[in-house]
This record gives sequence, structure tokens and C-alpha cells, in this order.
Amino acid sequence: MSEKYKIRDQQKIYFVTFSVVQWIDVFTRSQYKDLLITSLEYCINKKGLEVYSWCIMSNHVHLIVGRCGQFKIEEIIRDFKKYTSVSLVKAIKENPSESRKEWLLWIFRKLAERSAKHLKYCFWQNEYHPIELSDSVMMRQKLDYIHDNPVEAGFVGEPEHWRYSSAVDYAGDKGLLCIKFIE
Repeated sequence: MSEKYKIRDQQKIYFVTFSVVQWIDVFTRSQYKDLLITSLEYCINKKGLEVYSWCIMSNHVHLIVGRCGQFKIEEIIRDFKKYTSVSLVKAIKENPSESRKEWLLWIFRKLAERSAKHLKYCFWQNEYHPIELSDSVMMRQKLDYIHDNPVEAGFVGEPEHWRYSSAVDYAGDKGLLCIKFIE
């Protein structure tokens, strides 16, 4: 990982993005997005991940995160990516409605063949480029960026209308994940 993108202070809050290899649109089915939600809930409840903002798009995930507890942020992210990559490939394999099953698995398998890190399938791009949010201006900019992502993509007209985002929480309703609010 580049020196520029390192988690240097475990007490700080970070903006991170996970992208599917080749930017493949995998999260077009609720089943796959729900798997990510369940995994994030686990990380929140069992590993001390603090989620301040989140959004699942068709081929990537944005988060603003911190931590409380014994696990380092990079350990939580590593475990999250490892678990979800295996779980998502399994869900794709077992989904009788997945029309792109063979194609998706072929790509994930081919990319794993080129990697010393992956045994069978490569789902996520390796990097997640944590950016420390050192002041309220940066926090607000990244928060708005995350919540505006589905609007910019043309999926919804208002950020809070995207079900797979914390924008609904910031609009005053209850979203899918228990988040901490950025003041």
C-alpha cells in the first residue's frame, strides 16, 4: 500500500472505498447488498467498527469509519473484505436467478490466477485508500459525496431515497445500519 494511504491513527475517522474488480456491477441485486449489510452489522457489533456514513453502489462501497475496541481499522476492513468476497461468490454460485453467473465466476477466477494473494476467486480490488478526515470541512465534503453518489448516478432524485445508504439516517429516519453521526 502506498505511504499516502495508510491508517496512521486508530482514533481518527477515515473515508474508504471498496471496489469490485474491473468495476463489475455486482450489487444490482438486493440479495448481494443485503449480504454486505449483514457483514457490516457483524463488524459493528463484534469487531468495534464505527460507521458514520455508508453507501452501496452497483460496483463499489463508500464508508466513513472509525473504531472502538481492540481491533485495528485495517484488520476489520481486511476481515470484512475477505469474508464478503467468499460469501458473495458463494451467493452468486447458488443464485438460480443469476443470469451472469458463469461470466462473473470466470472473471473472478481469471483474476485470481494472476494474483499471488487469491486462491480461487478475486472479488474486491486490493486497495481501499483510507483518507483521514482531519477536520469538519473534510468530513462534510466526504459525507455529502457519499450520500450524493446515487443521485449523481441517476438512481434516485434525493439522497435519502437510496435504501442502501446512511442518507436516510441524516434526513431524520432510520436506515438499515446503526450508525454514529458526524456532528
